[in-house]
Amino acid sequence: MLNAAIRDILMPKRMARRPINDRGFPVPWFVPKVKGEWDFRAVDPHKMVIAYRQRLCWLCGEPLGQYLCFVIGPMCAVNRISSEPPSHRECAEYAARACPFLSKPRAKRNTVDLPDSKPMSGIHLDHNPGATLLWVTKTYSPVSDGRGGVLFQIGHPREVQWFAEGRAATRAEIVAAMDKGLPYLRELASIEGGEKQLEANIAKAMKLLPV
Repeated sequence: MLNAAIRDILMPKRMARRPINDRGFPVPWFVPKVKGEWDFRAVDPHKMVIAYRQRLCWLCGEPLGQYLCFVIGPMCAVNRISSEPPSHRECAEYAARACPFLSKPRAKRNTVDLPDSKPMSGIHLDHNPGATLLWVTKTYSPVSDGRGGVLFQIGHPREVQWFAEGRAATRAEIVAAMDKGLPYLRELASIEGGEKQLEANIAKAMKLLPV
């Protein structure tokens, strides 16, 4: 039985083949079991390698086609880097609409009794960005995060779609989400001497916003 909050959201056939947890949410393929229970806060590190090498959807675990969809936040739109592999377009849209963290801007990450696991690569902002971007491309490639981890450089966008609160996001909502995260990127750029490149990347990202 699906959770009442997502019962009316059309579920893709591939996601419908995934197990349902005790709260009524479909379990993404990358989620591991911790002490016998699905823990949505954790990522199975082995799945990262499998997804890349076998070209599998990060959310349903089934083979991808030529178009790849990344579920990313506003800051990833600036640096064109994702910490997770791509998914099917329909699986990604379902996540943007149904995932409690992505669809509820005021939601916070539950950090109580976090499982012992390898941290995700790259630098992560703990706040909820308030907007989610689906970035459809045909190419991506692994890159080092400089700390022994792997990130993914995402290719030229063939299509983009912004979401907030499980629906199409307004330009104002996206700008507010970007304003929340840009100070962190600017601080990092000032340390590394990349201010000019960052501002150029921001200008490119702004062109992806709806009019």
